[in-house]
Amino acid sequence: MKRALLLLVLCPPPVWAQPPLSLKEAVVLALNTHKSVESATAAKQAAESRLAGARGAVLPRVQYSESWSRSDNPVFVFSSLLTQHRFGAQNFQIGPLNRPDFLNNFQSQLTADQMIYDGGRTRSAVRSAELGRDIAAEDGRRTRLDVVAAVVQAYYDALLAAEYLKVTDQAMRSVRADLARAESVRDAGMSTDADVLSLRVHLAGVRERQIRSEADLDIARAALNDAIGLPLDVPHALTGTLTALQLPGGQPGDYETRALRERPEVRQLKLAATLAQTQVTAARAGLRPDVDAHLGLEADRQRFYDHGGANWLVSIGLRWNLFNGFGDRARIAESTFAAKRSAAEQERGDSAVRLQVRRAYSDLRAADQRIEVAKASVAEAGESLRITQNRYEGGLGTVTELLRAETALLEARTRHLAAVHDQRLAAAMLERAAGTLTPDSEVLNEGSK
Repeated sequence: MKRALLLLVLCPPPVWAQPPLSLKEAVVLALNTHKSVESATAAKQAAESRLAGARGAVLPRVQYSESWSRSDNPVFVFSSLLTQHRFGAQNFQIGPLNRPDFLNNFQSQLTADQMIYDGGRTRSAVRSAELGRDIAAEDGRRTRLDVVAAVVQAYYDALLAAEYLKVTDQAMRSVRADLARAESVRDAGMSTDADVLSLRVHLAGVRERQIRSEADLDIARAALNDAIGLPLDVPHALTGTLTALQLPGGQPGDYETRALRERPEVRQLKLAATLAQTQVTAARAGLRPDVDAHLGLEADRQRFYDHGGANWLVSIGLRWNLFNGFGDRARIAESTFAAKRSAAEQERGDSAVRLQVRRAYSDLRAADQRIEVAKASVAEAGESLRITQNRYEGGLGTVTELLRAETALLEARTRHLAAVHDQRLAAAMLERAAGTLTPDSEVLNEGSK
């Protein structure tokens, strides 16, 4: 399915043959094309590369070098003859010793350095890199959640805009029928031109709403393409319907527990607190000594392709920072305070996440109740309009009552659509707040109650 969706993006069909696009297909397409997901993936890969670099510090460092030198410096000539294994008794003569002829020295060196002990700094660096990789992975999860939530928002906004346009179209047809009814009543001498003019004014008002709805739909479709990561003018035929969702079970506490376990923001704060503690350990490692081993192989010769002298060197060194102006103490104190700050931010983040879950849960329940109220209102407004139209046609009602009934039905239908839109969106946002919103989430299904 992913390949088919990408093919539709690269080779879009003509406008009259718009490809169908369900909500789940839009989400999958966004996760494969959106630049923010690509950016988060690159950030994770960069973190993995940093981890590989940190782990490489425990391996030996091997270097090869080749150099050429030419000089008549007495010290240089004396030492080069020794390393080339060409020093003879004649080289002890005072004249050549003080004023030697120039000498070439081609030197090849192979060195290997191995860290034996560094007080735990390398281990802390590897641990920090691992935590950085995990933080980047959680940031990628957060980005994917945000992309899915944005697509859901834009998709339902586009459906709502399309339904608003349908409602205004229905209102236009109804008002036109009322206008024809008013003209018939006037022609029968049962009313005046005032009724006809009032309905024409109302018709113009509904037409303005229709024009705004058409513009809103165009913008909503462009916003959906932007949320998916497509060019703004890519056409789609949305297959979703704006119907009320069968609410999932569960109490706010269940969602809060799930959020504290699944939300990438919560995990990032925990990882950041662990990283801060690791930095404290790394800072304290500066008080411990370093022990390194060194191996060197060297070959010196007068000509590059000649055989010459060869030598080797093995050494073990220890370095211990005994005093550096209290800089180590300052770094330890700084990292300790940073760890305390991370712990406080973690506690604050947990509270903020729990509040987001409760707000989303409350929004969902409120939207569900609004749907029931609005549904009844639509039925009542429709029946009221039918009665008012019959009364007006029979000369028993006024145009004011007719206009009021038309407006009431339009507003009732609009409120019902808005409530369904808000309920659908609130259900998805509750999953987002819990950290479990994915293309396979039940709230993205088309099922209704």
